[in-house]
Amino acid sequence: MIKTITKIGNSQGIIFDSALLQLARLKVGDEVNLEIHAGGTITIVPTKPAPDPEKVSNLIEETMSDYAETMKRLA
Repeated sequence: MIKTITKIGNSQGIIFDSALLQLARLKVGDEVNLEIHAGGTITIVPTKPAPDPEKVSNLIEETMSDYAETMKRLA
């Protein structure tokens, strides 16, 4: 896919259309890590924020509660 670097305010940028964002599974506001490699190649990688431990704990508790009977039968 060919994109053109354009002037955006006092900076330059590349516009990502919605189809490109969908293919990359990105949305406005997502953080990405930019890496510059030998030869000038640029890699854009989405950052994966660490999950909130409290939310994870609550989700596990909900799941265990929802499937308590099944878990007992499997044990």
